[in-house]
Amino acid sequence: MNDLYQKTIVDHARRPRNFGQLAGANRSAQGVNPLCGDEITVHLSASDRIEAVSFEGAGCAVCLASASLMTLAVSGLSPAEAGRLVQRVRELVAGGDGANLGDLQALQGVSPFPARQKCALLAWRALEAALAGEAAAVSTEL
Repeated sequence: MNDLYQKTIVDHARRPRNFGQLAGANRSAQGVNPLCGDEITVHLSASDRIEAVSFEGAGCAVCLASASLMTLAVSGLSPAEAGRLVQRVRELVAGGDGANLGDLQALQGVSPFPARQKCALLAWRALEAALAGEAAAVSTEL
């Protein structure tokens, strides 16, 4: 369980980066985890690149930390690059290799806990929805 709450996770959960509204956002999407009550909205200012990204909402430490880490990781990426990063994070959270992912590697600690994997991926699912222009809220449940 110690791996789950690494220093990076605790730091980002306590002091989330890019938390709040985003002036000039042209895309947004909400994500909901009905099992634990996490609710995250991701805001983007994006065209051919993600110029700015923020999030708001409430959730557990893993959810908030993952959203905070995501905002730092995707800023400046193209939508295609962000999509590839989302896939790498999915693989990481499922127990895959975290090489070259920097601080995102802290999310690997959730791999033994399927319910926590959903917490870690909620903001990333909302990011995908925002990039795709989806209007409906995304959920961790299929």
